[in-house]
Amino acid sequence: MTAFVPEAEWAARPELPPWPAQAFERALVVAAHPDDETLGASGLLQRLHAEGTAVTLVVATDGEAAFPASSAEERRELGRIRRLELADSLRAQGLSGVEPVWLGLPDSGLSAHGDELTEAVRQRAAGHDLCLFPWPGDPHPDHQAAARAAIAAAPLTAQCWSYPIWLWHRLRPDDPAIPWARARSLGLTAAERAAKAAAIAAFPSQVKPGPRGEDPILPDEVLAHFARDTEVFFREPPRASAPVSRFAELYAGAEDPWSVGTKWYERRKRAVALACLPDEHYGTVVEPGCGVGVLTRDLAARAGRVLAFDPVPAAVSRAREAVAGLSHVDVHMGSVPAAIPDGPVDLFVYGELLYYLDDLAFEETVEASVAALRPGGHLLAVHWLPWAPEAPRDGRDAHARLLAHPALEPLVEHTDEQFLLHVLRRR
Repeated sequence: MTAFVPEAEWAARPELPPWPAQAFERALVVAAHPDDETLGASGLLQRLHAEGTAVTLVVATDGEAAFPASSAEERRELGRIRRLELADSLRAQGLSGVEPVWLGLPDSGLSAHGDELTEAVRQRAAGHDLCLFPWPGDPHPDHQAAARAAIAAAPLTAQCWSYPIWLWHRLRPDDPAIPWARARSLGLTAAERAAKAAAIAAFPSQVKPGPRGEDPILPDEVLAHFARDTEVFFREPPRASAPVSRFAELYAGAEDPWSVGTKWYERRKRAVALACLPDEHYGTVVEPGCGVGVLTRDLAARAGRVLAFDPVPAAVSRAREAVAGLSHVDVHMGSVPAAIPDGPVDLFVYGELLYYLDDLAFEETVEASVAALRPGGHLLAVHWLPWAPEAPRDGRDAHARLLAHPALEPLVEHTDEQFLLHVLRRR
């Protein structure tokens, strides 16, 4: 019998931040096998359903290859049984209105059908603002294939989260492959735990010995991992920088997509940012991603020269209108890192931009900014704390990277429930 990592070892796992308190309209759930979603995300699915989220469940295989020694006929019969078991399981969770989309791809063979799986998920993905799928690093090739397909097919505007399954009984808490920094924990109620237990029990083909006396697919040692009062999910952000086309789309739909001129959050954040600047007056100020130019106009009152740029033509046009008549302000088209000037620069202002950059673009942008800053010059960064769907990182990660730069030292820090702000000085 295979040795499994005991549940007791996982008591050493890190204490995790909570699952975000956010409402979702439509959730797309991808499972490699019938029961994956029940094991990894039953509590969350129950919670989403209770909150009014519409759930679409896509199941890639029928799970017919659970017992490799079975004949072709036995596999077909097991696939039929597992479809019925999933229906019973959904009823036990109060999700009887969720009608699974069965793709019928080969169990234990998903890797060879990646393109087909991706296209099938993509056809059903539009309009969903949450996408759930197996953890990409889960030690089962089918789970990995399902994750790759879901990541490739998910809408850009959807939050993507993965749920681990085999991780718990194959890996250990200190395994460096586990992305704890992106992990969140959902605490389950007693009712949710009871419904999850009943849902798992609805898969007798998996919790009992196989047709030839094989060990159960889900023995007690494995089931212990899924009897917890929490579920763990990993945020799966985009790997590439947010495309300019996404922001062009937003500007095409609204004069001021983020309501920076009117929303209290934006006005308060702007006032705090300006108040946190240590110097009353700066020589040259650079504002990448200037948007509609509201902050640009405020910076102009405290600068001898302002260079502002944005990659979206509509934003540049509106920013130029905002600073019309201010001859010391130059607003032009440009993207980081290419548009960062050589310097010397007295102040860089990064407002909710850095978290949209992938690792390479982030590094190049920060290095170019540091190189352009005069010694003693300042860099102000302020970012929304919730994690935007299009962003490869959240604000905390962006600021942690800035604080770790050897050429920058922190002068001012402000953290509240909505945003994080730092002013750093060039050494």
